[in-house]
Amino acid sequence: MRTDRPWAMNHGYFRNPEATAHAWRNGWFHTGDAFRVDAAGNYFFVDRIKDAIRRRGENISSFEVETEVGAHPAVKEAAAVAVASGDGEDEVLVAVSLADGAHLDPEELIRFLLPRMAHFMVPRYVRVVDELPKTPTQKVQKHVLRTEGVTADTWDRAAAGIQVKRERIGATTAPGEERRAQ
Repeated sequence: MRTDRPWAMNHGYFRNPEATAHAWRNGWFHTGDAFRVDAAGNYFFVDRIKDAIRRRGENISSFEVETEVGAHPAVKEAAAVAVASGDGEDEVLVAVSLADGAHLDPEELIRFLLPRMAHFMVPRYVRVVDELPKTPTQKVQKHVLRTEGVTADTWDRAAAGIQVKRERIGATTAPGEERRAQ
């Protein structure tokens, strides 16, 4: 972002000159946010750049994953992060806190997500937590989730034998038949 008047937006980060120098370069303020623009010139938030996930050559918006996971009626809050897999690539882990009195079967969550998102976005790992770690201003501390990674209480889709594959273009589903994980 840039204004016509230098320093009209802000003067930098309080007592953090390194962060200020990183964000302010060549008269531009680099927000760290990723946006997309449509043909009409409207901008849409995609994700925080540091929260984007890269899996098998695909860029995944953690924001989009969180939005779809959060649409499940049992989920109160969700945070998606990249975690290392055994083969050197990242995998998607989603940590969720549940609505009051709700129960969540991770496999049922995956089946809920299949028709809602691209196959490469479907989380491999699901971790149910009492509360997501937050700052005093209630921002989710994703760095804590990334550091903790896959814990003993994390459900693993691959270990459960559920494979999610790309559907072929033009493939149809018979009436009354639901889409299945393959």
